[in-house]
Amino acid sequence: MTHPEPIRFLFDFISPYAYLAWTQIHALADRHGRQVLPVPILFAALLNTYGHKGPAEIPPKRAYVFKDTLRRAALFGVPLSPPPTHPFNPLLALRASSLPMPEDKRRELISALFRATWGGGQGVESPESVAAAATSVGLDGERIVADAGSPEAKARVRAQTESALAQGAFGVPSIVIGQELFWGLDSFDLVDRHLRGEDLIDTAFVQRWATLEASASRVRG
Repeated sequence: MTHPEPIRFLFDFISPYAYLAWTQIHALADRHGRQVLPVPILFAALLNTYGHKGPAEIPPKRAYVFKDTLRRAALFGVPLSPPPTHPFNPLLALRASSLPMPEDKRRELISALFRATWGGGQGVESPESVAAAATSVGLDGERIVADAGSPEAKARVRAQTESALAQGAFGVPSIVIGQELFWGLDSFDLVDRHLRGEDLIDTAFVQRWATLEASASRVRG
């Protein structure tokens, strides 16, 4: 029996949109008989690659994002509370959630780490907080933290991030289905249509757009 391709969910704990998307992606996948394959990546590496600023580095955008995510969280009926600091270093949590483990436990761990970040917890920057999140879902928290510090764990997140860049990812959350990439929480309705075989893309138009020449460029100071 041939199983449909999984939905690859590219995320970083630093993003409140990734948190909200994580609370919704499984229901969307279930409707289409798909598995969600979570892929922790480092958002900062995407920003550095393209020379972008993160939303938190642009004061008006930072204010807008927090208001927007609060509104969306209320619509979804999920808790949302800012982490102790933001931006913060998510690497330990990303490495921990990338460790080899049963996929059901990975899902539980990611959920616990997201709750610790955006659900009113103590954040995920310290080894103690990551260990506590892992322990809360029945894992050996101390072992998870120790393994997350290994060269193999660090290399795994780097490789996942490089693969995401190769697939065209420039932000989080990103959803990859086959060769098609969708960006952001607000793309879920388009993901749904794509999975139903009702994608609205006109291939010829997309090709024309991709090869359109520029007649002006922005001066960068």
